[in-house]
Amino acid sequence: MSPYERINAYRPPRRGSRRRWFSAALPWVFVACVAAGTMLPVRQWLRWPASNSVDSQAARNAEMVWKRGGNSDVRHPVDVIRTIDGDTFEARVHLEPGLDPTTRIRLRGIDAPELKASCPQELQMAEAATGALRAMLSEGDVRIFNIGPDKYSGRVVADVVTRRTGNVSTAMLAAGHARSYSGGHRNGWCANAGQMPPK
Repeated sequence: MSPYERINAYRPPRRGSRRRWFSAALPWVFVACVAAGTMLPVRQWLRWPASNSVDSQAARNAEMVWKRGGNSDVRHPVDVIRTIDGDTFEARVHLEPGLDPTTRIRLRGIDAPELKASCPQELQMAEAATGALRAMLSEGDVRIFNIGPDKYSGRVVADVVTRRTGNVSTAMLAAGHARSYSGGHRNGWCANAGQMPPK
C-alpha cells in the first residue's frame, strides 16, 4: 500500500461517534459553567468602587451640611428632590452662594412606618405617612434648621418648616402619621397597627 493511500484514506463514521463527541465535550461544558459561576462575584467587585464612591460622596455631603449648617438659629432653604418615606426626604440644601450639596434629611424627633413593611397594615400606614409628608413639603418655602448628624451615614437630622407648617415633625405627630422618637431601639409597627388608623 502506498503512503498516499494511507493519508487520503476515508473512514466512514462509526456508530456512537456522536456519543463519544458528547462525552469528550462534557468536561469542557462543566469547566465553562464553573468559570461563569466564579465570574459572578467579579461583576460585583467591578461595580463596588462606583457604588462606594457614590456612598462616600453622600456621606461627605451630609457631613458638610451638618457642620456648616449646624447653627440652630439659621434656617437654610432647600429644594425638595423627592420624598423617601414618612420621615425622610432628599433635598438640595442652600448653605451659601455656590454651595448647594444634596443630602437626605430625616425629620427630627419622629419615626414613621416603613415602606419595607412587615405587614399590610404597616404598608398602608407608611404610604399614608409618605403622602402626608409629600403634601406638606409641596407647600413650598421649605427650610431646615437645628441640623445634626444622623446615625446612618449619608443623611442628616433636622427640624423642618414650610410656608404653612411651623414644624413638620409636630404636624406629622398630630395627624397620627408618626410617633415620637429620640433614638435607640424602635418597636415594630405591626403590633400597634390597630391603634394608629391610617389617615
